[in-house]
Amino acid sequence: MGLVSSLVRLVLSPQFFGPIVFPGLVTVLAVLLSIIWVERKIAARVQMRVGPLYILRPLGGAIQMLADGLRFFFQEFIVPETVDRVPFLLAPVVAMSFAMLPFAFVPLAPNFKPYTVPYSMPAFLGLNTVIPLTVLAMAWGSNNKFSIQGGIREAYMTIAYEAVLFISAYSMALLYHTLDFAEMVEAQKVPGILLNPISALVFFIAMIMSAGKLPFDIVEGEQEIVAGPFTEYSGIAFGLTMGIGYVQLYGFTLAFTLMYLSGWEPLVAPLYSIYPALGGILLFVKAYLLLVFIVFLRAVYGRYRLDQALRIGWRTLFPLAIVSVFLSIALGVIGVV
Repeated sequence: MGLVSSLVRLVLSPQFFGPIVFPGLVTVLAVLLSIIWVERKIAARVQMRVGPLYILRPLGGAIQMLADGLRFFFQEFIVPETVDRVPFLLAPVVAMSFAMLPFAFVPLAPNFKPYTVPYSMPAFLGLNTVIPLTVLAMAWGSNNKFSIQGGIREAYMTIAYEAVLFISAYSMALLYHTLDFAEMVEAQKVPGILLNPISALVFFIAMIMSAGKLPFDIVEGEQEIVAGPFTEYSGIAFGLTMGIGYVQLYGFTLAFTLMYLSGWEPLVAPLYSIYPALGGILLFVKAYLLLVFIVFLRAVYGRYRLDQALRIGWRTLFPLAIVSVFLSIALGVIGVV
């Protein structure tokens, strides 16, 4: 009994439950299986197509992604003779690892933080900055002209979105006088999106750029460069490369919810009294609805060209990010927060 109780305490501890169960690995798998299906169904409805249907037909093909995942898992993983094997094989695993690590810094409730650090916001963003480096490693290791071109696009896109992503996030840190996600939520008497809508808009667009989702899936560019940095991948490795962007986007929606949508507030007291992590259900619902809205954009927007995305990043988003910083300073002087 002592061993069982120790295991239960370990599983329910924030250090295990957060990264592994919710919002971490288990929840990430559920989100991947559901959101790609939702994305396909929305696109099918808007564009008058069928979409996933035949696998579990009574529920509209709801387990289509599970079937696709099994297919990727059992497919042969082909390693071309011309690749640089070390970066080619390691980069997808490292990329997925760094897409998962930021969940360790996402609090679910006031007293339920996987890792209690006063700098959870920059830690979250900093871990995400490693992913573009792994994409470049995939492109270089593939030794393929389409992959190299996709890697160059990734480098350009990183320059376009990374600065504005950090500046807009730090503008909210100035407003709340903290770099900790949990303290940001507690400081929001009014949702941050109402206090600094410019920062919210810039962060929203920049996080879509960072995750490489439409209308900014320029790095992959199926119509021009096959699958960009992921062209030479097959089997389970290809499945990993396709899932990285969705995992990253899910993490960003959680961060957006914490900074701009009051996070877990208002807490559902009965759930929180049963187990503190259950207070994060509202956080998850807000983030998932935001995720659904983002994948909806796939059906109504065409892809931007690389030069258009760079122009948006530097000529539009960067000045707006600077303006958001001054707006936060002005609100702080007034004493709004």
